[in-house]
Amino acid sequence: MNLILYICSLKPRFLENMKEKSPSVLLIYTGGTIGMIENPDTGALESFNFDELLKQVPELKRFNYQIDTYQFQPPIDSSDMEPELWVKMVRIIEEHYDTYDGFVILHGTDTMAYTASALSFMLENLAKPVILTGSQLPIGMLRTDGKENLITAIEIAAARRPDRSPMVPEVCIFFENELMRGNRTTKVNAENFNAFRSFNYPVLATVGIHIRYNEHLIRRCPDGPLKPHYLLDKNVVMLTLFPGIQESVIGMVVRMPTIKAIVLKTFGSGNAPQKEWLVRHLKEAERRGIIVVNITQCPRGAVEMRRYGTGLQLLQAGVVSGYDSTPECAITKLMFLLGHDFSPEETRRLMDSDLAGEITK
Repeated sequence: MNLILYICSLKPRFLENMKEKSPSVLLIYTGGTIGMIENPDTGALESFNFDELLKQVPELKRFNYQIDTYQFQPPIDSSDMEPELWVKMVRIIEEHYDTYDGFVILHGTDTMAYTASALSFMLENLAKPVILTGSQLPIGMLRTDGKENLITAIEIAAARRPDRSPMVPEVCIFFENELMRGNRTTKVNAENFNAFRSFNYPVLATVGIHIRYNEHLIRRCPDGPLKPHYLLDKNVVMLTLFPGIQESVIGMVVRMPTIKAIVLKTFGSGNAPQKEWLVRHLKEAERRGIIVVNITQCPRGAVEMRRYGTGLQLLQAGVVSGYDSTPECAITKLMFLLGHDFSPEETRRLMDSDLAGEITK
């Protein structure tokens, strides 16, 4: 075979390798501070059209990636986030799952941890990165943290291992140099750039001059097709105990006709006041099929209801341990399980199980 014919025979393989070296990322803008620019005439912050993203963040042109965008119309303020919008995000990812190597969701910070937790359950068998990020300052401002968060989130979404498999096939939050498992993350600061923490699980990657992945911590699902879920039940409530809480408050919550589950935020390692009426109302909830899940008010640590009598009384009343769940994770996990119409017994069993890396047992 002469040299020209040999080169021609290599061309299809060469093109295929070139295609492999150009990852594709779908950027989904839901709303939030990151998507704002300052109107030069009025000084007001306004959402900009993310089709013009490359004009706002020209640094993205240096990536050898295919970056496409999908913009919610109208953009959703973080405070207005609803389960119906989580369903919309899952549909977008499902519809484009085979087209893109990774997904980046731009989201307001206030409810980002709720969305990340919900998506971790709704995207069963996820094998591609879904990275949520945002910013504390609009992307159009001089000192914005948005550009760095956006650029790095896209790089992580496109990252591959030596065998070409995705580096982080999880739902994650990237913020201020740390990549965190989405259902382990909570917002802790309304002002500083380091707005999120994963208190009970180590970060999946740290970003400096290099992106250093903690590969042994990254969750990888068994081989199988993506199984998206769209059923959620919003008949849940979160109740925080405090010294002096009145029986009427507990009784009112337990007797609400539509409530199917309660996230009970207790003291320390899962403790509650030793009140006869509290145990009585919790037993009533169990009899009515209401799931009560115990999580600690402390940002770090886990529920251990057998540790003290003040926690053991809850266990004996039928309360389920939430272990080291974040509040955002506990509430969205219940929405997910209740939406699938499991029996109370099965729901309790699944709340006691690690479904998506959300708890440490």
